[in-house]
Amino acid sequence: MSYTALYRKWRPFEFDDVKGQDHIVQTLKNQINSQRIGHAYLFCGTRGTGKTTVAKIFAKAVNCEHPVDGSPCNECATCRNISSGSSMNVVEIDAASNNGVENIREIREQVQYPPTEGSYRVYIIDEVHMLSTGAFNALLKTLEEPPSYVIFILATTEVHKIPITVLSRCQRYDFKRITIDTITARLRELADAEQIQVEEKALRHIAKAADGSMRDALSLLDQCVAFHFGSLLTYDNVLEVLGAVDASVFSELLRCVIAKETTECMKKLEEMVIQGRELGQFVTDFIWYLRNLLILKTADDAEGMLEMSEDNLKQLCEEAGMIDGETLMRYIRIFSELSNQLRYASQKRVLIELALIKLTKPQMEPNLDSVLQRLSELEERLDEAAMPNQELLQQMAAQMSAMGTGGAAGQAAGSALSAAQQAAEPPREVAIPKAQLEDLNLIRQDWGKIIRDLGGPIRPSFRDTVLEPSGDSSLCIVFSTQESYTIGSRPTVLGALENYVEEQYHKEMYFKARLKNTGERLNTIYVSDEELKNAIHMEITVED
Repeated sequence: MSYTALYRKWRPFEFDDVKGQDHIVQTLKNQINSQRIGHAYLFCGTRGTGKTTVAKIFAKAVNCEHPVDGSPCNECATCRNISSGSSMNVVEIDAASNNGVENIREIREQVQYPPTEGSYRVYIIDEVHMLSTGAFNALLKTLEEPPSYVIFILATTEVHKIPITVLSRCQRYDFKRITIDTITARLRELADAEQIQVEEKALRHIAKAADGSMRDALSLLDQCVAFHFGSLLTYDNVLEVLGAVDASVFSELLRCVIAKETTECMKKLEEMVIQGRELGQFVTDFIWYLRNLLILKTADDAEGMLEMSEDNLKQLCEEAGMIDGETLMRYIRIFSELSNQLRYASQKRVLIELALIKLTKPQMEPNLDSVLQRLSELEERLDEAAMPNQELLQQMAAQMSAMGTGGAAGQAAGSALSAAQQAAEPPREVAIPKAQLEDLNLIRQDWGKIIRDLGGPIRPSFRDTVLEPSGDSSLCIVFSTQESYTIGSRPTVLGALENYVEEQYHKEMYFKARLKNTGERLNTIYVSDEELKNAIHMEITVED
């Protein structure tokens, strides 16, 4: 007897066997139990999610002689005839090859005759979006007012191509992508039934590669089992068959990119080529890896959105702290453009090498994203320094000028340079209460870190700010430019700053904002009144 593919052999024959579409299955079962059956249904969703399977089960259920809780019994003559494809009451049409007006006219002629057995004639039109405009128009009247014994079930993967006049005549059901956990559990169930020895990690990788499609998952499992027939199917075997790359390779590659180690990146790519990995799939998976990193940095409760083990999540969190969101978006942009280019490229490896060079050497790419990354790197070097480094500031200003970007970024570099020159002048000492000085020093020493952590509008706007005391548990932020002040003085921004300080330092502090006056010096040194009193050996009065 010839071999039957797993996805055909294990296709569900009753509603309880359908996985991942509980919301649709329960609705259809309720309709059958209550005899509130519609005349036209539209099943839409990505491939392999069960549209045609559910349509066939529904066709059996409405004609079954002894339904069980809305599901077909699969034992009566009607069920057996429909399952074998010999029933005249269930007609399955492929709209991709039968998309003309004459095909729809044949249907219109057939619906005039009542069913020879059972209660309904069911027409399942698969890939209905392939019908021509004339065919859709010919179907409209019949679809709106069919005989009482006719049910239409339209299935499509591209619902946006269906005319609104057809959509309005159907009950629409959206089939979701099936989760990795659900697919993995189903694969384990079938592997045990087929006596296939396979690692759990291997099944999970197959489920992930299926991208929400149960049929794709079963086909991939079939392929992997055939390649390693009679032996334990391991995770490495699956990677080998699918031409995929282990997640640890992406981690190592990203760390090389962050460290600007171009040679090491080339070596990693060379290893994948020698191992025979599919380069197009590697690019797609690396984009997904970068996407997970970006979600981890930007979204609340990102851990719940990412389906991965605790070890991988811990590693991802560590890498998220090594790179900022703007740079990640640049990496994703470069590799997304690369993914489109690889479809028609004969030298895929060369294009990937070029993309890796762009990542590790942004100075070689003359666009705004690269300039912003280089500027960000210089800013981080400034933040790490104890005092503003005038040479670095001059580099920033010269770089922005050479690129012709100007604007706020150029003004920020210029104002920072002016602040560094001003810092060379002797500072002025001002005495304040000890409690205010402690609050000021606490925030001042971590000001650069606070700005980086908050990100968003705070980082560019607060770059050249200075903190000064403004009373008990209150600090004033002095802005150098009108543009920065306009953004940074908004209540939402100051509120976010206050919340951050309260969460991280467990202190309730208030922030104000003002614009620097013309010619004002911002290198004032603040000392406590007690220190000043001890230094001059006399009583002093501190003004508010």
